[in-house]
Amino acid sequence: MTDFPGVSYVMPVLNEAEYLHEAVQSILSQEYEGDKQLVLALGPSSDSTNAVAKRLASEDSRIILVDNPRGRTPNALNLAIGKSTHPIIMRVDAHSELPPEYTRRGVETLFRVGAHDVGGLMDAKGKTPVQRAIAAAYHSKFGFGGPAYHSGAPEGEAESAYLGIFRREVFEKVGLYNEDMWRAQDWELCMRIRQAGYKVWFDPELKVGYYPRDNFKALIRQSYASGTWRGEIARRYPEGKSLRHDLPPLLLLGVSAGLAATLAAPFVTPKLPKVARAGLNLLQVTPLLYAGATVAAGISSKAENLGEKLLAAVAFQSIHLPWAAGYVKGRVLGAAGTLDRGRVK
Repeated sequence: MTDFPGVSYVMPVLNEAEYLHEAVQSILSQEYEGDKQLVLALGPSSDSTNAVAKRLASEDSRIILVDNPRGRTPNALNLAIGKSTHPIIMRVDAHSELPPEYTRRGVETLFRVGAHDVGGLMDAKGKTPVQRAIAAAYHSKFGFGGPAYHSGAPEGEAESAYLGIFRREVFEKVGLYNEDMWRAQDWELCMRIRQAGYKVWFDPELKVGYYPRDNFKALIRQSYASGTWRGEIARRYPEGKSLRHDLPPLLLLGVSAGLAATLAAPFVTPKLPKVARAGLNLLQVTPLLYAGATVAAGISSKAENLGEKLLAAVAFQSIHLPWAAGYVKGRVLGAAGTLDRGRVK
């Protein structure tokens, strides 16, 4: 490239005191010749996040702060975009770290393929054994069913993009993030971009370091919220429905039925005919089969050692089952009011 358009990075920030400094440094140190600007949309954090953000802004004039009193991600993104000035908008995350060449590669790809939104791989990693195990589950196709931004795919057009590198004019054409979508707002925006005839593109060479939740309670809450909003998408939009999204609820049904059968067996088995007893026994095996599958997937995951591989097995269960319960809730009742309680205090 001989022309390097200015880039505005937009970042929602809420309760990120532990991660914000590293995320900001990875952005401001990008190996990119164009102008850079970082807009932090500060939610009502309950830790020292906002103090960290104010200190960083006082040290570098390229950092702009904007208040996001509602604390919602789509509101934060829209406020930050509104304060930005450059022709390229890059969504970034306080839990992520950009490799030095990320911006240059992303802008090159944007113009090379004629796209209006480009995304890459979520390269999950961890600082503790539990977080590293959760990261290994993120990388596994058994964990999320194989979306390109988790486990990789060839370069090409995509349904959605992780984070997103945008031409500013696309927001003028299709609008900003939908503030009713507290989660999954990126998929909904990408749908509008594609419907308007523009290109959403996946580039596997774009890898973003991402720190997932660092405990299983937070992961369960995140998975439930994600599933609920995925169900809301399927409820609202015909193209948001997919067979692979129906598999986790079937799994949850099978595991729940198996546990119920196990509890009921001592009381009802003597009264049942032979065929019914066989069916009851088969149901009782279902939770064991699923548990065995998660252990096998954990052992074959990219976790570093046996202990973390077994923790990865727990991570799979903490992803699948809450996500399935949330998806059913979102499909039937909608997702309004559903928050990721693992992040919001």
